[in-house]
Amino acid sequence: MQNALAYLRIAMSELRYFHYDFAAMGSPCSIQLYASSAELGKQAAKLVMDDVYRLEARFSRYREDSFLSEINRIATHGGHIAVDDETAGLLDYADTCYQQSDGLFDITSGILRRAWDFKSGHIPSQETIHALIDKIGWHKLRWQRPILAFPLPGMEIDFGGVVKEYAVDRAASLCWCAGIRHGIVNLGGDIKIIGPHFDGSPWRVAVRHPRQSDGILRTLLLHAGAMASSGDYERCITLNGVRYGHVLNPKTGWPVSYMAAVSVIGEFCVVAGSASTIGMLKEEQGADWLNELGLPHLWVNVHGDVGGTLGSD
Repeated sequence: MQNALAYLRIAMSELRYFHYDFAAMGSPCSIQLYASSAELGKQAAKLVMDDVYRLEARFSRYREDSFLSEINRIATHGGHIAVDDETAGLLDYADTCYQQSDGLFDITSGILRRAWDFKSGHIPSQETIHALIDKIGWHKLRWQRPILAFPLPGMEIDFGGVVKEYAVDRAASLCWCAGIRHGIVNLGGDIKIIGPHFDGSPWRVAVRHPRQSDGILRTLLLHAGAMASSGDYERCITLNGVRYGHVLNPKTGWPVSYMAAVSVIGEFCVVAGSASTIGMLKEEQGADWLNELGLPHLWVNVHGDVGGTLGSD
């Protein structure tokens, strides 16, 4: 036993810290890890980057050659398509989120971006939004593995609320399989802990304040798990003192107006991400929904009130 402990101490003392930055999925990304050599660290980082780029190429709505675009071309005309196991897993999860959110988490609502251009500074008309609402509704699709069918022409799906968080979970798993035991993955604020610092201390994760530029609402100490946040600060239009954020209610077509930001901690980033988004979409019922969910969380509403199980100092 003493020999084993001595070996462990020597191995730990040989670990070195490495930091890798890259850009993907429209976000700044980073990997911080400890490895026994620069080569091992670089190999692990490359595994992560390659997989993130693969997922971006496969599920990006901005790329005509992505599989998502292929799905949506079929959806435009009202057809059906067989999907692979990975896509099926994402669709299964989207279905679960739709059911558990009473239809608020809906991957068919991405079509609303045709009305909402957050770079324009203009608010769409109710008529424009109403014309799109009829094309929204996960229940209007037919999903039975491996076939996804679109009985109603003109619909589309968007994995934007799922795939980045899924990529974070995969990234941490890939690092672990590559022999990395200490590190953190951050894809645009969606975070997964590979393992604590090599000395056992936690990672310090800052939660952004939704109303203070560069302001920190809380600093969390995480040894394990994942964290994701949703808020009205990422993309928004402010008109006559009213902020219109990018989190859109699929039933009304309009931005949420009660929660300013929600952060959730969970074992998996994909769960934390969908939970934070649903917490936003639930409006005034968001706090109660998050409490019932039972995951550690923090929220701020548009009035500046702070709550959640992580809300007190």
